[in-house]
Amino acid sequence: MEKIYIAKLGKTVGLKGQQKLHIDSDFPDQFKKDTKLTTDKNQELTIETYNATSGVVKFIGIDTIEDAKRLTNRQLFVSDKDTRENCKLGKKQYFWFDIIDCKFKENGEILGKISDIQRMPLSDYLVIETKQELVKENYANTFLIPYTDNYIVNVDIQNKIITAKNSKDILKAS
Repeated sequence: MEKIYIAKLGKTVGLKGQQKLHIDSDFPDQFKKDTKLTTDKNQELTIETYNATSGVVKFIGIDTIEDAKRLTNRQLFVSDKDTRENCKLGKKQYFWFDIIDCKFKENGEILGKISDIQRMPLSDYLVIETKQELVKENYANTFLIPYTDNYIVNVDIQNKIITAKNSKDILKAS
């Protein structure tokens, strides 16, 4: 089971164990009562209350400012299983953890594999680790492709293949 980073705990708020929650997820609705999270120190926490307007969270058993201070700057994770259950995707939406490690293909040729995704202001970009045979032909080790319909033709999560168009030109120019 893979852990997915979704938020970071900030400073304490008030005197009863509440603290600021800095969400780093596209699914803020997963922060609700009784949701179980794990810290980067493998401490399991269960949400008692969460106020989306103020971004303040309170965990069961964390009842004092001292308890909450011990959690400041802790990263919060959920399992990929819980993410699939609690986060509903729209059409042409995929979890990043499903896209990473997919083969990246154009016109039947595998150009590389997805090694990461970078969030930019206008679009997300796939970071492609170029296939070694192409690197030996003096192509770049990595290149970026915007995750848009201008480049992405098909996403097949089952077979871990993303089919693209116009991307080899970007690789050549990289």
